[in-house]
Amino acid sequence: MDKTDFKILSALQVNGRLSSQALAEKIGLSTSPCWRRLRKLEQDGVIAANVAILDPEKVGLHVVAIANVSLEDHHPDSVREFDRMVADRPEILECYVMSGQHDYLLKVICESISAYDALLGKYILQCKAVHTVNTSFVMRRTKATTALPLPA
Repeated sequence: MDKTDFKILSALQVNGRLSSQALAEKIGLSTSPCWRRLRKLEQDGVIAANVAILDPEKVGLHVVAIANVSLEDHHPDSVREFDRMVADRPEILECYVMSGQHDYLLKVICESISAYDALLGKYILQCKAVHTVNTSFVMRRTKATTALPLPA
C-alpha cells in the first residue's frame, strides 16, 4: 500500500458514502484509477465492511458494560463453549482474549441494567466454562471512533 491508498482509506473512514468521483476529487486522482484502487482494497480485505454507525441512545440502548471474564480452565472445549456463547449474543459487541488477570474482556450494550443482569444470568454465567465475571458500567463516553490511525 502506498500514500494514495492511505489517503483513500482516511477519506472513507470520515465518510464511507463518498461516491467514486467525490473520493477521487478529494484525494487528487481521476475517477477510474481511484475506483480500481478502491476495489483492490476491498478485494484484499483491507476494507472489511461498509456499515452505518448508529447512535445507541437513539435506538434505546442506554447501558454499556465492560465485563472481565475468567474461565474455569483453558481446555479447548471450555474455550469453544465460551466463544460460541459470545458469538450467539448480539448484545456482546466486542470480545477480546486478554493477558493478565482475566481471560476475556467483553463490551456489552443493553437497553437497561436489568437487561444486562438478564444476559449475565441467562447466558454468561450459565456457560459452564465461566468462573467469574467482574462488570463495570460506562458512566460517560468521552471518545468513540472507528477510524484507525493511518500513516499520512
